Parts: sequence; C-alpha cells; structure tokens
Amino acid sequence: MALLRPPVLLLALVVSELHGLPWFINVSESQGPGAILYSFPINCTSYVPTLELLSVQPPTTFFNPPSLNRQQKTYMAMVTLSSSARLDALAVNHYRLQLRLTCGKKVLEAPLSVNVHRDPGYSPCAGQFANPGGEIIQVREMVTPGAQLYTLLLPGLQLQRAQLSINSAQDPPYFPGPFSINGQGWLLAPSQGLKGHAPKVFPLEVLVSFGQNQSCHRMLKVKVLPDPSSQISFLGQAPNVTILEDLAPGSNVVQVRARGLDVRYEILSPVPCPLFSIGREDGVVRTTAPLELAPAGGVAVTRLQVKAYERRRPWASADLDVTVNVRSVNRWPPRCLPAMLVTEIPETTPVGTVLKTFTCTDPDSAGSPLDYELQFHSPPGPASLCLRGRALEVPSPTYRPMCWVLQDMKVNATLDCDTPGACFQHAASILVLDGGHPPMTSEVPVLVMVTPVNEFSPACVPRTFRIREDAGPHTLLGSVVGTDKDYPHNSIEYYISGGPTTFSVDRLSGEVHLLGSLDYELQTLYRLTVLVTDHSQDQHPTQRRSGSCTITIEVEDVNDYAPKCQPPFQELTIYAPLGHSVEVTKVSCWVPQEPQRRAFSYSIVGGAFSDDTPARDRRGGFLAAGTLVCGGADCDKCPLSLGSGLALQQALPGVGPDAADTKQISPGSATKQYPGN
Repeated sequence: MALLRPPVLLLALVVSELHGLPWFINVSESQGPGAILYSFPINCTSYVPTLELLSVQPPTTFFNPPSLNRQQKTYMAMVTLSSSARLDALAVNHYRLQLRLTCGKKVLEAPLSVNVHRDPGYSPCAGQFANPGGEIIQVREMVTPGAQLYTLLLPGLQLQRAQLSINSAQDPPYFPGPFSINGQGWLLAPSQGLKGHAPKVFPLEVLVSFGQNQSCHRMLKVKVLPDPSSQISFLGQAPNVTILEDLAPGSNVVQVRARGLDVRYEILSPVPCPLFSIGREDGVVRTTAPLELAPAGGVAVTRLQVKAYERRRPWASADLDVTVNVRSVNRWPPRCLPAMLVTEIPETTPVGTVLKTFTCTDPDSAGSPLDYELQFHSPPGPASLCLRGRALEVPSPTYRPMCWVLQDMKVNATLDCDTPGACFQHAASILVLDGGHPPMTSEVPVLVMVTPVNEFSPACVPRTFRIREDAGPHTLLGSVVGTDKDYPHNSIEYYISGGPTTFSVDRLSGEVHLLGSLDYELQTLYRLTVLVTDHSQDQHPTQRRSGSCTITIEVEDVNDYAPKCQPPFQELTIYAPLGHSVEVTKVSCWVPQEPQRRAFSYSIVGGAFSDDTPARDRRGGFLAAGTLVCGGADCDKCPLSLGSGLALQQALPGVGPDAADTKQISPGSATKQYPGN
C-alpha cells in the first residue's frame, strides 16, 4: 500500500500553534477493509489520551474509530478502513474526517482530508464479488417462467454503461432452459420455468464488461426451493463421497433419503449407469462392476442425478445430485526407461545440452502426471546438472533455482575441470513420484563422468640470461617457466626449436644448461626458441597443444689475453732538471686477439728514484694515460736515472691499434729503443 505520509507529527497539546493544522493523505480506491490510511505518534506522557472520530463528510461508515497503541513513552494512533468500506473515486473522491484528541485537560481538534484517486487496474466489481463462492439467491420452483429473479446492475457501473451476460454453459438436462439478463440488469428465470427442479442449485458465471477493455466475472448461484404444497424432499445436502477403486461389486456407496409417503428412488442420469445402482425402496447407492481406474477411463468422478418420488403420486418428486469420487489404490511404483544412466561427457559440453530423456509411466494409472526430483550425491548440490521434468540437461545458470521443475535433465553450468577436484564425476539420483495413495517412488541412479578436454595452449614468458664466456659445460643459466590453464597445470614439456647445440633445456623442468664452450670475441648474443608442449590433459592422449617463447643469452666478456706494446722495451736517459709534468715517452698497446679493445690502464711496477724521496710518494706522479712524465703534483724533480717497468691492465673494449698514438720524445732527452719480438 503506497500512501503519501506527512512528516511525523508529535501532538504536543501544550503548543497552541498546532490547533487547526490540516492533514492531507491520498489513498487508492483499491484499498480494502482494514487498510491503514494514516498513523502518527501522540506525545501525552502524563495522562491516558483519547482520540475520537467526531464526523465524516460526506457521511459514511467506511472509516473505523481511530485506535491508540502505547509504545514506550508515546502512543501510536491509526486511522483504518471499516469492514464495509468500498472506495469508489467516481462516486466520492474526497472525505473530511474531524478528529478530537484529549490529553488530560487539553483538547485538540484537527481535520484529516482523505483524497481518493482512481486506480486504472481496479475493478468496480471487486467489492461486490468479494465472496469467492459467489452470491446465492433462492427462488421457488413454482416461479413464473421468465420472472425477474435478481438485479445485477452494480453501483457505479451505471455511469460506465456496463454490459452483463451469462458466460457459463446452461446445458440440458440439468438446466430446464437458459437464464437470461435484460437491459436493466435483471436476472430472468428460464422460459420453461423451474417446476420439478427443486432443490437444484444452478451456477451462473456473469460477465460484466465496462469501460475500454475492462471486465470482471461474478458467480451467482440460483437455488430452487421446493413448492410448499409438495410433500417430498430430500433430507440433507447433496452428498459428495469418495470410495477406493478396489471396492467390490455390490458394496454400499451412500444412502439418500427423502421425506414423503411411500417414496421410491431411481437414477435419472447417467443412463445407462454401468457402475452404480440405487435401491428403489432404501435409496442405497451400490457398485455394480469393478472400478479399476487404469482400464476404465472416466470413472474417477461420477455424478449421479437421483430422483425421489411418491409411488402413488409420481409427479410429486424431487431430484438430488450425488457425486462419487473413485480414488485409485497405489500398488506399483513408477517404471522408467532407462532404469539407470551411466554416461561420459566432455567438459566443453555446451550449456543446455540434453543428456538423456527419461520415459516413466505409472502402472496403476496410465497417463497420470508424475513428479521428478534430482538429488545430488557427489558433489552435493546442483553444480552442473539439471533435471527438467524427464530430461537431464545443462541449463543456463539463470534458471538454476528452478532446474528440476520442468521435463529434461541438462548440464546446468560450464563443466570446468581445470580446478583440482572440480568435476570429473557427478553421482545423482532421479526420484520419480506418483500421485497415488500412498505415494510410491522409483529411483533412477545417474552417474555422469566428465572427461577433460585440452582447451588451452601452454605459454611461457621470454627470459634473458647472462653467462661468462669462460663458463664450463653443464652450467645452469636459469629456468624457463611454462604455464597452462588446463589441469593438471604442470604437465608441460620443454624443447629447443632449432638453434645452436651449445645450449640445452631440460624436458621436464625447463632448466637451461650450457653444453659447449663460449667465446665472447666470436659471438656475444644467442636467441633460442623454446617450445612448450602440454600432455595428459585430454581424454585422448594425442590431443596436445604447444606454445613458444624466446630466451636471450648474453655472453659476458672475460679478460683472457695479455696486451702487447710498441715499443716493448725502452731505456731512457733524462737530464735534470726538466720541470714538472714534462712528457718523457709514450707507448702504444693493443690485444691482437681482441682488436676491438683499445682502452687500457697503466701503472709503474718498479724502478729507482732519488735517495731522499720514498718510492710510494714519487711513483704515482710519473705515469698518466700511457705517457711517462717527469714530476707530478707531489714531486718537484726527476731522478737522475730511471729504469722502470710498466704494468699494463686492460680496460673497457675500444677500437683497434690503428687509432693508437705514435711515440713522442720530449727535447732534452736521449732515447734508446729496442724492437719487439
């Protein structure tokens, strides 16, 4: 119920400004009896308050007196609709309720305006047709044929030009003739009259059409009362009995009795009646044949029309309807084909695939509906399979909550076997239940084995390894790590595709090893393509997938050749004093096996200096960038004689010897050179 509720209003009676404040609420005309229209708290802690409904304009009984319920320190007031409420916005769309609140000596009166708005989906018939059993009118069987029996024109429908008609069947012989409705909304008796039809009850379904494509149905029952002058009538209501189908022929079903003189009984319909008979004098209905429901269709419910009449005055009679319900006796459980299901399906089976349709029948009642239930054993729960009535299927996850309501057993969701223990096998049972008494059940075992499918290709990440050129065989460079989404995830083999035989990869672990020798001067970089191939991930061993990645191996240089210098030996004579930082000589060095190297570092490893200067203080100032100089930052003169050895250390690789500078000899010195070897 959607109401427009105003903000919470605490009725503090000591606040005079609240006096006369109007309240407005909107309600739909579809609100029925007992509906809460408005509720609000009342703050009256020192006294017991009272709330009264003083008046309603326009006058009506649609509103109950307001109620008060205590909730802790406050009271909650409610205004509700009464049991006679029938709101109709076309008739009255506004009510004004005058309320009076008393709290001790304080009194406050305030109006409450109720606006009733139209509800397009609301039928004006709802209030008049509230009784699901329909209204019952009683007429005498001696009523004049075609007489006006009842008015059907409902309040409010006159404005909508409603049309009324009888929509239900009125077939003989039960109906003496059709009832009808005239233009003024009067129900008219059949033109044949109702004589001899007491105490029948004629059900009539009345169709009321109004507005644009709006209609409703109303049930009306016409009960025919016997004429007071007639001396015969049945005792009690029309019997409705239930018997079992294994009742033996000649067994009593029910006894009917009528009031009258020398009464006799007979069955008017059906004629002939092969299954039942009635005693002419005692009115006992008995079986006359076996009541097997399976071979004899249509005997589940039999309606007998019994007539009671006076033997001396046959025209003085009365009719009675007797309903006999034959209930089946459940002897056999349902039978299903196949009686069990064992099957294999790949994990890539599409959602919605029907795995098997079961055919089940009830031997006790051929064609009777059966109920099917799917119970999971392993794993517990409807993870991947679904039963739709009689078929096992793979339904969409959208319909998982209703997966065994219909008729098939299908796959319920993607059968993913790429997680350990995710599927592989589903054990379940289909329970087939009949509707007999007592109910009997059959169980169909189901075993669905899900086989893995190699869905994904393995992959590996490119890697870069570094290794010294002097590394020995079988040196471990690192590992190639392959991944595969299929389960088991580590079922991968590694191979090198083509390339040099200098390296190898372990087939199982992916470790890369050195097999041969390396020479930085011949090759500094290797690129190898590693193939990763999966295995044991499919039902068929030959179904394998491959992937690849490139690994890069960088060879690190090792200083394994001594440089040569030109000239290889020099003997120099220096005349002092020459001053500071005077160039004495220069040498040119290179490595024949590594012509690209040109950067070197130099140091003096021996020689004689003057007696008054320690060698550790003087030696560092004599050599710079391959040039022997006299003096330095920490010395002020050169030795009188020098016989030194130069120690040469290789630096970073450079260009060839052609770029080396030629020997230079400073003035004022004499040099002897010795050719190299």
